[in-house]
Amino acid sequence: MAVILIGVLLTVAGLVYMAVAAIMRGRLSEPTAVSTAPDSATPNLATPGPTLEPRRRGLRFLGLSQNWPGLLMMAVGAILLLSVVVF
Repeated sequence: MAVILIGVLLTVAGLVYMAVAAIMRGRLSEPTAVSTAPDSATPNLATPGPTLEPRRRGLRFLGLSQNWPGLLMMAVGAILLLSVVVF
């Protein structure tokens, strides 16, 4: 029973670690002042006005080098959960 609890805790901890790490790596919004002057440059946003979508964040935050601790915790948790089923 203890092996199952440790496996579940490691799996959930790895998932939470990766989510928190992705959120903390950068700002999710870049509030810009919306001006009505015709000569002002429009920001390159996906939608006009203040948004939670960053301009060019890319998929770097999903990379293996950034998330290896969370992936390791999830892998060890999965191995522990599968070891109970096999043995």
